Amino acid sequence: MTDGSDILPELEELLAKQAITEVLHRYCRGVDRLDEDLVRDIYHDDAFDDHGYWSGRGHDFAPFVVDRLRQENAWTTHSITNALIEVRGDVAISESQVMVHLKRRNGGPVIVDVMGARYVDRFSKRNGVWKIDERTVVLDWHKVENWAGQEAQIPLELFTTGKRERTDAVYIMHEKMTLQDEG
Repeated sequence: MTDGSDILPELEELLAKQAITEVLHRYCRGVDRLDEDLVRDIYHDDAFDDHGYWSGRGHDFAPFVVDRLRQENAWTTHSITNALIEVRGDVAISESQVMVHLKRRNGGPVIVDVMGARYVDRFSKRNGVWKIDERTVVLDWHKVENWAGQEAQIPLELFTTGKRERTDAVYIMHEKMTLQDEG
């Protein structure tokens, strides 16, 4: 039988891991929805990001990546899996796998870059908020796929389509919830 005193540190660690996981997911939403503010918000002011083709301050990466994805890609999908997070007080190390699909804007056949990579991040909790201090993107593999001529087996035109802006369904749902809370 325990007196419960050992539960508090475990609960704090679980809460930290959940907060860090949400930062990782917000990054994916930010880049896929071209939401520069959301991307910027995952980094502490003095954070450093090494994305291979770009390295520098995290806050400077936000406008760069949003503009690049807007210009180069018709759509993108970033999916986080296998996030392993080690918390040590107000500092944490995270390794998360990311699967990335980027449809090129080329006016011709549907060409999609597919990548398997990892985000290796150092987080810290400052003023009660977990954000990234340092990120290194490790590219494990890359391939190019030609999706031209591949027909869907269901009527895709009936789906709500993703938007790369604040008119996307997730932002509309947030607005509805806010209006409901206020009403």
